[in-house]
Amino acid sequence: MGRTVITARAAATFEPVGRSVAAARAFVRDTLQGWGLADIVDDAVVLTSELVTNAVVHAGTAADVRCLRDGDSGVRVEVVDRYPDRGLPVQDLGHHYGDPDREGGRGLLLCASLADRWGVDYTATDKRVWFRLDLPERPVGTRSAGPVLPDSVLPVTDTRVRVAVVQVDRSGTVSSWNDDARELFGYPAGQVTGKPLTDLAAWPHTPGTGTGVAEALTMSRWEGSYGIRCADGRTIPVYASHLRVRDADGEPSTVCLLVRDHERAVLQSPSRGAASDGAGAAERRERGGTDAFDVFIGSPPPDDLDGLLQRTVERARDTLDGDAAFLLLATDDETELEVRATTGLPAARQRFARVPVEAGSGRYGSARMPSVHEDLTAVPDAVPLLEGTGMRSVVTVPLKVEGRLTGSLGVSAEAPGRYTNEEALRLQFAADRIALAVESARLTELERLRRGSLSFLVEASDLLAGTLDRDQTLALMAQMTVPTLASWCAVYTIAEQQTEPELSYVLHEDEERIDGLKALLAKVPPPDPVPTPGARLWSAPGDAAHSTALRTSLRSLGLDHTGLSGSHSTGGGAGTTLATASAVGGETVVLPLVARNRVIGLLTLGKPSDERFRQEILELAEDLSRRAALALDNARLYSERTAISQSLQRSLLPPELPEVPGVEVEVIYRAAGEGNEVGGDFYDLFPIRDGAYGFAIGDVCGTGPEAAAVTGLARHALRLLAREGLGGPAVLERLNTAILDEGARSRFLTLLYGELWPNPEGGATLKVVCAGHPLPLRLRQNGTVESAAEPQPLLGVLEDLELYEETVSLDPGDVLLCVTDGVTERREGDRMLGDDGLAEVLTTCTGLTAGAVAARIMRAVERFAADAPSDDMAILAMRVPE
Repeated sequence: MGRTVITARAAATFEPVGRSVAAARAFVRDTLQGWGLADIVDDAVVLTSELVTNAVVHAGTAADVRCLRDGDSGVRVEVVDRYPDRGLPVQDLGHHYGDPDREGGRGLLLCASLADRWGVDYTATDKRVWFRLDLPERPVGTRSAGPVLPDSVLPVTDTRVRVAVVQVDRSGTVSSWNDDARELFGYPAGQVTGKPLTDLAAWPHTPGTGTGVAEALTMSRWEGSYGIRCADGRTIPVYASHLRVRDADGEPSTVCLLVRDHERAVLQSPSRGAASDGAGAAERRERGGTDAFDVFIGSPPPDDLDGLLQRTVERARDTLDGDAAFLLLATDDETELEVRATTGLPAARQRFARVPVEAGSGRYGSARMPSVHEDLTAVPDAVPLLEGTGMRSVVTVPLKVEGRLTGSLGVSAEAPGRYTNEEALRLQFAADRIALAVESARLTELERLRRGSLSFLVEASDLLAGTLDRDQTLALMAQMTVPTLASWCAVYTIAEQQTEPELSYVLHEDEERIDGLKALLAKVPPPDPVPTPGARLWSAPGDAAHSTALRTSLRSLGLDHTGLSGSHSTGGGAGTTLATASAVGGETVVLPLVARNRVIGLLTLGKPSDERFRQEILELAEDLSRRAALALDNARLYSERTAISQSLQRSLLPPELPEVPGVEVEVIYRAAGEGNEVGGDFYDLFPIRDGAYGFAIGDVCGTGPEAAAVTGLARHALRLLAREGLGGPAVLERLNTAILDEGARSRFLTLLYGELWPNPEGGATLKVVCAGHPLPLRLRQNGTVESAAEPQPLLGVLEDLELYEETVSLDPGDVLLCVTDGVTERREGDRMLGDDGLAEVLTTCTGLTAGAVAARIMRAVERFAADAPSDDMAILAMRVPE
């Protein structure tokens, strides 16, 4: 054997301080990458990190690190410390690799696992631990290559692999759509060209977290998974590779290559050690910024939790040459694990599915300990996540931070017997390297989610507080949840405690699915109005949709002989039914709407097929449901109060005006506000006896029930007393006494009361009493305006009133105008319309009918100020035709 020739050499000394470990890693990485040996960088950095840690941390001495390259065959790395008396751990490395949970002795264990050769040399002054990594053979001109694999372990694809090529312009709209895209998603090029890609992409959305598809389209390169909504309503998962390019004119666009998610190997970039990212990265390594996980994850690491978890499962799968990998994060109480990232598993095993931490008895039934299952068929239910996936062997290891379970990382294969304790050791090492980084990223995401949730709830509270309309509140509830929290939403309301919930509002993120979803839910018995707080699962919509879809498919094939296929049809053809089934095929939850200790409705949220809710979203939905329930109950109470007020208001006004022979009469009444208060203005016109009519227009002080009581008393007392034959002064004096008898409930009242006698020859005679009310105005045919009465004391203040009546004659063409103070006191800043302004408007009404006079007065009053009127207004116009 010829002597080894050293063709390159590099050495550095590191002081016995903590930051030296990161500096040693950076030294080895930069040295080997400078020699062009990226294929072995990761293993060399891992081993160097462990050995230098032993020297500078455990032994407490300086360490010399030497990198020796011998031609094109390999690299030898030596770590020399000044503590030769420190011995080797006694362990039979050929048969047992130790407990993966143990912290000590891993440096030499890793040498045995990762290095081609290794050893320890002792001298009188130092101890040298070395390892050698051989370079893989690579054909000339090959940029990257993998080993030759048996056909049975090659990636599985469809018979015809289709790669959709979609080009998106600067604004995010589709500019090019190839034939494979049409075959995969069902849209012809003409249907999608010019539309935003975001209309088709089903991108997981969580308030305050994650990168959106719009951001991904602006990056220079991007790889990852999302969904595409197909023409038939289904959403299929795809693996995408985006590349940002520019044309000859410098116009940027993004080329998107898309394949079905299970064919991701066609596009997925091979895992390689990242090239050096310059001096800035070296400085970050020296500061220890990435020393928890940069070896396993690569550099630069993803900057968000989802990206970090997805990179982790892909690297774990590749590291152990598995067919699938998964990573689950523990809930705060460590009782359940939530699926957060998978690769190689069916869509049904995708994100946010939950499995218990303690899946069975014994050590291998707990996610708290590493476990290896050589054949899952022999241990049913050992790994619930892999049931029905075809996986036979699996290795799982815990992620722990300070002794607390934070997650679980697993790799599985379709063949049995693929994994042993050696793979468990390697995977546990990787899990230990990333556990702290994952927990830090998870806490960062939770903080971002918390801030996003608070912002979401603040905005939701503002929107809900901005309306007291029941229908608008229902619409806001649905619009705030779709698509932020769920793909579809249905709101049920309960009118009375003993009544069934009624479907009141349905919304889906795809408007074309709303009718089908509404028809489906209308045929499903509503969920039980259980007041227990929190979200509970509801399987009825999904079961009904799948049953209907199955019958529809059988009927379309002529195989349905049940005779029941039409009884549950949701309308539309087979495509519509299948699309509806897909839209509601995921997880569906129901949250009670509880307000004032009563269930007033139910908020139902749903996901499409194979999708589930994450716990943080359900907690946010629960917070929203409490606010929405109170807003909905407030809207209900307001609606009831408004209905009562409007009914009472109508009862205080005459149902209809009688026709007065020879006299035109017109009344306009406008209540101020939103209808929730009964106004104090009223009017009336009624027959007293043959040829005589009584009329009144008045204003009770204030609003609400007390004012309504006085208004009702006044209107009905006027009719009763006038029909007893009493004259105007006597009627008002008795009404004054009745108001004062009300005591503390009384309100003072301004009133214009009169009696009208039409003349058969033309004209009319009136006798009026004006008790504290704005004076009536008479418009002559020649355009002059004058008061038709004198002011007298108002009612409800003085006990002894001496009132008198005045006689007014209306000639043909004359008009008598009576108004409440809401007309004369109309204001705009410091200006007020007043009696003079009203008279000026009335002078322009010569020759108009009574209806036209009333309309012109009202129009002038409304235009006098920009703001809405703040007081009720009543206008009574009487005119003798010419």
